[in-house]
Amino acid sequence: MPRRVPSRSTLWRHRDFMMLWGGQSVSELGSKVSLLALPLVAIDSLHAGTFGVALLSTFQTLPFLLVGLPAGAWADRMRRRPVMIAADVGRALALGSVPVAWALSALSLGQLYAVSLATGVLTVFFDVDYQSYVPTLLPAEQLIDANGKLQATESGGAIAGPAVGGALVGVFGAATAVAADAASFGASVLSLLAIRAQEQRPRRRVGGDGRPARLRAEIAEGLRFVWREPRIRSVAFSTGTSNLFSTVSGAVLVLFMRRELHLSAGHIGVLVGAGSAGGLLGALVAARLGARLGIGRAIVLSISVAGLGDLLLPLATRGNADVVIVLGELLVGAGAIAYNINQVSVRQALCPPQLLGRMNASVRFMVWGTMPLGGLIGGGLASTVGLRPTLWVAGVGSFLAFTWVTFSPVRHIVTLPSREDSDVLVPGPDVAVSASAGLERVAGGPGEAGQDAAGRAAGDRGAAGDRGAAGDRGAAGEARPES
Repeated sequence: MPRRVPSRSTLWRHRDFMMLWGGQSVSELGSKVSLLALPLVAIDSLHAGTFGVALLSTFQTLPFLLVGLPAGAWADRMRRRPVMIAADVGRALALGSVPVAWALSALSLGQLYAVSLATGVLTVFFDVDYQSYVPTLLPAEQLIDANGKLQATESGGAIAGPAVGGALVGVFGAATAVAADAASFGASVLSLLAIRAQEQRPRRRVGGDGRPARLRAEIAEGLRFVWREPRIRSVAFSTGTSNLFSTVSGAVLVLFMRRELHLSAGHIGVLVGAGSAGGLLGALVAARLGARLGIGRAIVLSISVAGLGDLLLPLATRGNADVVIVLGELLVGAGAIAYNINQVSVRQALCPPQLLGRMNASVRFMVWGTMPLGGLIGGGLASTVGLRPTLWVAGVGSFLAFTWVTFSPVRHIVTLPSREDSDVLVPGPDVAVSASAGLERVAGGPGEAGQDAAGRAAGDRGAAGDRGAAGDRGAAGEARPES
């Protein structure tokens, strides 16, 4: 008999989720300001070349390749909220150093690279824990609704952030505008501190010999789960392909609009912000698409729409930029967000709680590990063949990303599965789980009585909550498939 899905209105009674959502709403707005301001600092203030600007995308995403896998294993060993708080504090300090250095006439391109790398590393740890934290606050049947709200928040930030960022850059300068993002991470810290649910420290996993499991073995277990679960594997390949070519585009898009279309910072912000309204649309229709078409077909359709949007961008000229760029960004935003909400919910539902951090980190390693390469390819192509041809390469590659999920078991998913539907047995006989990470509910918490996080289905700035530089179109600040 089908499981009854609670009314969506019950989500509002989960105070802790509302605190998390509120803090991330402010943080998302600040991040979109910074994603426009940082490359404009490099372009206008430091006069960086094409390849130098593109390297910002590489440094922002390189940490997902370098530390993504161990971050997942560490996440399953530690309480999640303290790690998220520390990451937000670190990102606030790193970004805050930019306007300070500018005021002292000491800002350099090297510092921008260092800030991008540092915030990227901290984003790795925040996002892995964030994705794994959300499903512990809510029952499994509310994940799609929660992911939709988080994605709507991200889309709202993508709409307002670039316009606000463009205005701040025009009035105060690009370096000073970065301070808005630093302040937004402070708001995120306050919201996390206000969450009442108390976390248990996860017990160390032990091997068959009774000794604590080694980090390498725990990482391998997460990778094996992702590789052996065909639906998650197909989604990872599709998202990785999309991210590779979207990063090629993102590495040069602001430069293209600035130097080839000769648009002002304010004009760029308005265009990207208007186009990002598609993300809000995607967040609103994701659940309806899944219900009407089946979740699998909704995933295939949405990633195809996002790729079509990327394919429109190289058609932009000075005369039609307002229409073409907005339309392209609308399609990318709507398709990417709808895709992320449904595919992340499938992953969350299929994964056992004790593998949350490692599953998320393994997928992130696969899908965001392509992005540093995309930044290098974008910079290299733009320096040799030009900005517009680079956007054509990116558009074609991004559009073809839908093939991975089209020719896979994903398209046959009708309703949200459960981890009992997976053929992958976890944990294996060589690793025993002493205890899974969970939350001890505060007595009397509204809507939380008797809910044990260890028994729930598991859980992406992002993609509900898959935030950070990698969760946007490079500097332009628009959402895209990222998992």
